Amino acid sequence: MSEGPWDLSGRIALVTGASSGLGAHFAKVLSRAGADVVLAARRERQLADVAADIAAAGGRCSTVSLDVTSEASIDALGDRLGMIDILVNNAGLVREAPALEQSADDWDIVLDTNVKGMFLLTKAVARARRSEGAGASVINIASILGLRQGGGVLPYAVSKAAVIQLTKTLGLELARFDIRVNAIAPGYLDTDLNRSFWESDAGAAMVKRIPQRRLGQLDELDGPLLLLASDASRYMTGSVITVDGGHLLSTL
Repeated sequence: MSEGPWDLSGRIALVTGASSGLGAHFAKVLSRAGADVVLAARRERQLADVAADIAAAGGRCSTVSLDVTSEASIDALGDRLGMIDILVNNAGLVREAPALEQSADDWDIVLDTNVKGMFLLTKAVARARRSEGAGASVINIASILGLRQGGGVLPYAVSKAAVIQLTKTLGLELARFDIRVNAIAPGYLDTDLNRSFWESDAGAAMVKRIPQRRLGQLDELDGPLLLLASDASRYMTGSVITVDGGHLLSTL
C-alpha cells in the first residue's frame, strides 16, 4: 500500500464503469494506494472478475450493480452515498457514425449516460456528504474530444464538452462544502479494444499527428488520478487535466 501525500488508506472510493477498461484500471490503482473501493457497473459478472483481481493483490473492495442514468438505482445505494470520500465518474459510452446518420436514440443514450448520469450521481454523493459535514473529491473522466473536434462521434464529443462545463460549474458550487470537482481529459490511449485500429494505416496516420508521436498508456493516467483523489490536490477544484501527449497543441 502507498504512503505519503497520495496515501488513500481509510478512504472509500466509488468507481463507475468499473467492470472493464479505464474503470477497472482506476479501481485497481486506487486500491493499491490504500483505498477501499466500491466497484459499480451494470455488468455484475465482469465486476466480480475485477473484484477478484483486487482481492488477489491484497486490496479491499465490494461491488454494486448501478445504472447511473437511474435515480432509483442511485438511491438504492442508501447510506453508502454518505461514506464516499472519492467518486470517479467514469461510466460512459460512444456511438460511432457520421453526424447525419446518428439517431435520436444514439444521442439520448450517450448524453444520458455520459452527462446526466454523472450529474445525478455527483448530486447524490454531494448531498449525502454535505449532510455528514464531510468533504469529498469528485473526479470526472472527460476527453480531449470535449476540447477539440473529431469526426464520427458527435454525441460523444458534445457529451465530453458538457462534462468539462459540468466539472467547472459543480466545482464552483460545491467548493463551500469542501467537495472538490475536477476532471481528467485523456487523449488517445493504447487499449485492447482499439489496438487493431492503431495498427492500421489510418491509425498510424493519426498517431503521427500527436506531438509525442505515440499513444498513451493506461498507467500514464495514474499520477493525475492519484493527485486528484488525494489531499495533494486539496486546493484544486474545477480543473481539467489533459493527458494527451500534447495532442491539443498540435497544428491544423
